[in-house]
Amino acid sequence: MTTPAEASAVVWFNPACSKCRLAAGALEEAGASFVVRRYLEDPPSVAELSAVLDRLGLEPWDITRVGDAPALGVSLDGLPRERSAWLAVLAAHPELIQRPIVLTADGSAWVARDPGSVAAAVAAAGRDAG
Repeated sequence: MTTPAEASAVVWFNPACSKCRLAAGALEEAGASFVVRRYLEDPPSVAELSAVLDRLGLEPWDITRVGDAPALGVSLDGLPRERSAWLAVLAAHPELIQRPIVLTADGSAWVARDPGSVAAAVAAAGRDAG
């Protein structure tokens, strides 16, 4: 079993998500060593979320599934775009995090929802593995 320290990538993964399964499949097909983090079972802390967002070059509201919030009883309407407030919401409700997020050993990160992002993540993971 590959540990996170040995892996060329970590995938924040929800097994119910088809895009997560596609990204993991692409990494596997490319022969990249990666680990799956089931972020719903092992939620990221505020500090982890902040670090991942820095790697992504995004803000918390950029990776929030705002359409899902009302169903969870979370009101994002009127929540000021203050990083700390949004980080707290995501840490408390990881199911609102857009997925999959792929983190590679070179410090890069992607919200790998489209084929181009998946391809870039796979390429980076392949470079890291080699």
